[in-house]
Amino acid sequence: MLTRFVDYIHRQHLFPQGEEMLLAVSGGRDSVALLHLCHRAGFRFAVAHVNFHLRGDDSDRDEAFVCRLARQYGVEAHVASFDTREYAASQGQSLEEAARTLRYSFFAGLCRAHGYPAVATAHHRDDSVETFFLNLFRGSGVAGLAGIRPASCLEGLRVVHPMLCFSRAEIDRYVAAEGLPFVEDSTNAEPCARRNRIRLQVMPLLRELYSSVDATLESTMERMADAARLLEREATTLRQCLLRAAPSAVPGAGEGMLEADVEALKGLDPRRTLLYELLRPFGVNSAVAAEIDASLEAPSGQLFETPTHRLTLHRGRLLVCPRGEVPVPEVDCRKVEAIEPTDGTRRIYVDADLPTAPLEVRPWRAADRFRPFGMKGSRLVSDFLADRGLSRLERPWVHLLVDAEGRVVWVIGLRADDRFRVSSATRRVMEIALRD
Repeated sequence: MLTRFVDYIHRQHLFPQGEEMLLAVSGGRDSVALLHLCHRAGFRFAVAHVNFHLRGDDSDRDEAFVCRLARQYGVEAHVASFDTREYAASQGQSLEEAARTLRYSFFAGLCRAHGYPAVATAHHRDDSVETFFLNLFRGSGVAGLAGIRPASCLEGLRVVHPMLCFSRAEIDRYVAAEGLPFVEDSTNAEPCARRNRIRLQVMPLLRELYSSVDATLESTMERMADAARLLEREATTLRQCLLRAAPSAVPGAGEGMLEADVEALKGLDPRRTLLYELLRPFGVNSAVAAEIDASLEAPSGQLFETPTHRLTLHRGRLLVCPRGEVPVPEVDCRKVEAIEPTDGTRRIYVDADLPTAPLEVRPWRAADRFRPFGMKGSRLVSDFLADRGLSRLERPWVHLLVDAEGRVVWVIGLRADDRFRVSSATRRVMEIALRD
């Protein structure tokens, strides 16, 4: 088993030569076997353990056990402790999602701080099969049907899986033969979590029906991995051809925004599959890709939201923008003697005696009205933004400069209010400029 372990690591290029790895160790059979094999192979490593405080005293027992193991092997142990339930509630996540986020954020921080090239987990072949079924039933793309791959990247963290060459039964036999101590997670035997039900109920039935199901699934996942690589190459080419920077008239709104021509997207074949692969880096899942695909025939301005991005169809374009806080623009006001030419995007001039101090910057509201510079009548700001062709992704970036009476002095970056214009009667001129 040691020979297979080392050969697999070298063949898949999982451990950089001579570098110290970080091993994720829970204290269960699989991670204890990983620890023992790495020690026997002579690899340099440190240990990382996360106490999620989800199983009462058992959680503290597991932490103490892993720390004792690390001392026995003479390696450093990094331990983190989280109130996972509180974090899950605050983030609106399930316990499983919250634990995953906390675990890998902790691992990523350790790798950055200590220079570990990657974190190694003890996921094995059976875990990969369970992942295949979980992704299949949640409607994953082709990449999800490849199961767990030997190496992956999770938000900049390299994660490697050197135990994928073994089945759960092989690991169990190894632990028993070597007499390795471990701790048992009682929740693994509970048929409540979906993964547990696949392991405890689905796989035994499939093995009863098809004796070669494990080998067949492994072969299928390999083919899916090859297909995923081909699709990703095609999607990368499409992104380079179809996606381009989307400029915006609103200051700051165009940063990171991309656009694609709807007619070009309609010409993709097979359209839904390629659309999903094209947009997958922006957090788009298969369900959202299907909604976007259906909307291409009659673009409606519908907003599509993912954990990382917001997308909309607008005037023949698909717009993609990163999620994030919209900053409040800052302006500088000063009295000046002369007016310089300006288009009103970065700087305006007003009669200093007309606005009532103090001036305030705030987001626009549905009922806001102003008199666009050069016009006599007033308009709703919302109508003005629609006339300017601003998309639903750009409008949250629009802010107003208003005076103490609530009058709009400037739709910042777009148009000044005509009521405060400099005229022949003006005695003092104020320059208002966006701060860089």
